[in-house]
Amino acid sequence: MRTLVIYSSQTGFTERYAEWIAARLNADVLTIKEAKKKKQEFFDQYDAYIYGGWIMAGTVVDSKWFLQKVSDWKNKKLAIYCVGGSPAENPDVEDCLRRLLTEEQSNYIKVFYCQGGIDYSKMKASSRFVMKTLASSLSKKKDATQKDRDMAEMISHSYDSSDEKYIEPIVQYMEACE
Repeated sequence: MRTLVIYSSQTGFTERYAEWIAARLNADVLTIKEAKKKKQEFFDQYDAYIYGGWIMAGTVVDSKWFLQKVSDWKNKKLAIYCVGGSPAENPDVEDCLRRLLTEEQSNYIKVFYCQGGIDYSKMKASSRFVMKTLASSLSKKKDATQKDRDMAEMISHSYDSSDEKYIEPIVQYMEACE
């Protein structure tokens, strides 16, 4: 099965997952920017597509382009992986994943979550400002819950929770179709 991994990454976590997935599946890899420049004929050579995007404010960055393209690819194997700094068991992650697809899309696209992290040194200034402001407001909140305090601590500094083990469900799903 010829597979293409397309991804959007700001700080490198989603790119790292794209490379791990591509290596395991012997797939080709493109950034979203490169993919947007390709004509439909280029995509016709693939049997499967995986899109990887990072989560920001409860949405998957640049997923709109991929989700528009999939209407042409319904007969192909489709998956999306989302990368975020939150632990997978965080209920906010499940909410984000549930909102990503329409009911129809969920019939032919499988969604996965891969835990990433935060790297302030690679983050755009505007994103860094938003994250630092959020961390500060959560830590100063008068009626802060334990969840608020934990979140403030977690996002107050850079960290890396990425792990190749998170690609296993994606690889298994893609290989199950061959």
